[in-house]
Amino acid sequence: MVHFVGAGSGAPDLITVRGKKYLEEADVIIYAGSLVNPQLLEYSKDICTIYNSAKMTLEEVIEVMKKAEAEGKTTVRLHTGDPCIYGAIREQMDLLDTLSIPYDYCPGVSAFCGAASALNLEYTLPDISQSVIITRMEGRTPVPARESIQSFAAHHATMVVFLSTGMLEELSRRLIEGGYEPDTPAAIVYKATWEDEKSFVCTVETLAETAAKNNITKTALMIIGDVVKNARYDRSKLYDPGFTTEFRKGTDQNS
Repeated sequence: MVHFVGAGSGAPDLITVRGKKYLEEADVIIYAGSLVNPQLLEYSKDICTIYNSAKMTLEEVIEVMKKAEAEGKTTVRLHTGDPCIYGAIREQMDLLDTLSIPYDYCPGVSAFCGAASALNLEYTLPDISQSVIITRMEGRTPVPARESIQSFAAHHATMVVFLSTGMLEELSRRLIEGGYEPDTPAAIVYKATWEDEKSFVCTVETLAETAAKNNITKTALMIIGDVVKNARYDRSKLYDPGFTTEFRKGTDQNS
């Protein structure tokens, strides 16, 4: 059996209870190199073979899984955050399907959740933003033209940008071109929930300047939108005393 496990955003105690159990039981662990906190490997048992996938190709990863399965061993494929976001798990699962090797998937705490915790931030404030766009700039991996930063910026929703720390001047240009005002609040969160986490609040036009000033060159998320600062928002209807719910009668007769 192969277990795909989300390691969480960085702090070793943010892995799920299920994910920790899989690590404790694993005979083989393939972990995502510098992206996964190595302290998580301390949960493994004494007799466990550990591979760093940063030095491996997809084919080499699958070969390790194939060999472990033939020997009746349990494998954990340990990915950063929640691997459903930029985790490259689908290509592994497809190859395992062709080999008839069973697998499952244990979710984890995504870095975009960890970044919100670093700022004590709520992404979805009433009357400010009720949508979160998770995206990236194109690099060696292309982005479909219909998913350009400019097209997303037109919505003025909360945006979380992965894998783009080295392209912040261009990111700012595209955000402004798409519709965000230059002084729209923004934030850079470096290594969310790790011990050396850092966060900086700035604006869309000062993203690159802020990163350069603080020597942030990689392993960071950018958050764009009015939710970053204390915008005026409407109170939640769910806890409004006048609002009737399935569990509570409100004081407002029209609710």
